[in-house]
Amino acid sequence: MNTQEAFARLTSGTVDVVTVDALRTKLARGRPLTVKVGFDPTAPDLHLGHTVLIRKMKHFQDLGHRVVFVIGDFTGMIGDPTGRSKTRPPLSRDEIEKNAETYKQQVFKILDPARTEVRFNREWLGPLSADDVVRLAATYNVARMLERRDFRQRYEAGQPISVHEFLYPLAQAYDSVALRADVELGGTDQLFNLNVGRDIMPAYGLEPQVVLTTPLLEGTDGVQKMSKSLGNYIGVTDPAELMFAKLMSISDELMWRYYALLTDLAASEIAAEQAAGRPMDSKLGLGRRIVTDFYSVPAAEAAEAEWRRVHQQHQAPSELAVVRVSAGALKPHALVVAAGFAKSNGEAVRVLVVRRVGRAGETLYASAGVTLAAGESFVLSVGAARHVKIDVKIDVKSDVKIEGA
Repeated sequence: MNTQEAFARLTSGTVDVVTVDALRTKLARGRPLTVKVGFDPTAPDLHLGHTVLIRKMKHFQDLGHRVVFVIGDFTGMIGDPTGRSKTRPPLSRDEIEKNAETYKQQVFKILDPARTEVRFNREWLGPLSADDVVRLAATYNVARMLERRDFRQRYEAGQPISVHEFLYPLAQAYDSVALRADVELGGTDQLFNLNVGRDIMPAYGLEPQVVLTTPLLEGTDGVQKMSKSLGNYIGVTDPAELMFAKLMSISDELMWRYYALLTDLAASEIAAEQAAGRPMDSKLGLGRRIVTDFYSVPAAEAAEAEWRRVHQQHQAPSELAVVRVSAGALKPHALVVAAGFAKSNGEAVRVLVVRRVGRAGETLYASAGVTLAAGESFVLSVGAARHVKIDVKIDVKSDVKIEGA
């Protein structure tokens, strides 16, 4: 593949390329580039939104470049202030190590483990002396830090900004120095942090890295960024049948964005698929492709068969968890929590607002009460993908005692 073809492949689907000329120059040298991507292990599970970036890592890997997956076990203890209206509480060491191990297992569903270098940034950030930290801090100034939107908004609103939060982008930038990175990848929300790396590298005698950002993927609701807290996510570790069902629940319009960001089909192939005018067939094809990527062809075929059985033949899911609750009147959010669709009442209210929650096919609303009759049994569902069977018992020793009824 020549330089121009490689450039087109590596920049396809990206948002920012800082700078285009620098990337062309680095590729033209004909040597493998060191490509750095950092993940702070702030949560144990990845979702398809994260894989947009990981797929771009694989594009570099497939072209023979050195891909370094940096797990921010040091920066995770600071906490990324990106998008935060207040200081993020730091993670414990145990939380970080547990989440980091889970991350490694999940990224290798896409990346080749034999060609992926996994590094922990405590390796070089931990040994920094006080002198080293002062030198690092001297490479940037407060005025530049306050150009960052979330810092500026908090400063103007009189909200606290802890000094250690300024260290986060500097510590992430120092990762690039330690690895002598040629390219750093990240989501569009990381553009400021990535550019700090470009800015400080000359102070250490290094050529500035190239920055590439990838889009943030909308969740299954088609509105908000994919997020576990909003319940609009498709998890990398979701069972194949659940992953397929969630993909089938997205809108026809959103489907084409998923095709562009979650598959390796060329733009011309996606356009041809769209022009064919068979949205259901296209969505089934998307589900098969993505489930195959994370599992296998047989798993994708079985997931499709189960989806058709439930949604086209109108049969109950073959494996349906049963939750036993007590009879009585309650708030819909309490039922959502009892069913396991949310971990708190607040999260359950968000699920009721952004996702269709159905009781035996009838939509539940956050503002309306629910009455459960003794001996009643029904299927409770969130969207088209998640279902449980609710058995209502009069026995006070029921498996689930609903709080907030």
